[in-house]
Amino acid sequence: MNAEGKVLLVTGGSRGIGASVARLGAARGYRVAVNYVSQPGAAAAVVGEIRAAGGDAEAFKADVGDEAEIVAMFEAVDRRFGALDALVNNAGIVDMKQRVDEYSGERIARMMAVNVTGTIICAREAVKRMSTLRGGRGGAIVNVSSMAAIIGGFNEYVDYAASKGAVDTFTVGLSREVALEGIRVNAVRPGITETDIHASGGQPDRIAAFVNNIPMKRAGMPDEIAHAVLYLLSDDASYTTGGILNVSGGR
Repeated sequence: MNAEGKVLLVTGGSRGIGASVARLGAARGYRVAVNYVSQPGAAAAVVGEIRAAGGDAEAFKADVGDEAEIVAMFEAVDRRFGALDALVNNAGIVDMKQRVDEYSGERIARMMAVNVTGTIICAREAVKRMSTLRGGRGGAIVNVSSMAAIIGGFNEYVDYAASKGAVDTFTVGLSREVALEGIRVNAVRPGITETDIHASGGQPDRIAAFVNNIPMKRAGMPDEIAHAVLYLLSDDASYTTGGILNVSGGR
């Protein structure tokens, strides 16, 4: 699955699943654009690891909840690396645990701006560059969804679950729209995974609380999700588009 010289952009690539995708992508031969919004040190560390291993990477700051910043990021990637071959829409947020009847409009708007609108706009910019109808050479997009899209958020984070349900629907719809333009579009649905997203939502012990609901009785590791993402990006998945792969320990 060598992708020697191809260009990969990973949103939310400074930590967790995104960082694992960036590192594994570089190991497979991609030149990697690592997007971040608030942790330049973490992004620089990922880039440093890739370069130390002989790869090519650069960090790009952009809030994927902001259209202008997304467009500027893609233009910067163009200047640094040239034609884009692969996009992993990984950036996403959660918020503090609340019931729906406690949500503010601001919370909902921010959740959807990052997790849904940002995913769509990033895909839009990728399609503009990849589509053979626009003079591109094709490519692959993988959206990072969540098992929350299926189970509705496990009696919490219902807005996050709804946002990931939208990602699933968008994945299928876009895959059909660009199937004859050299672009494959797929998604992975991670289950509970060992990342700091749980702490960012105010529940650092969330994994321990829910692990017994997983048939394999453990959380996933970011590298396990990354391997699924890289498979879907690769030519080994050349006849797969519109697919959503559960990587969830059997949940």
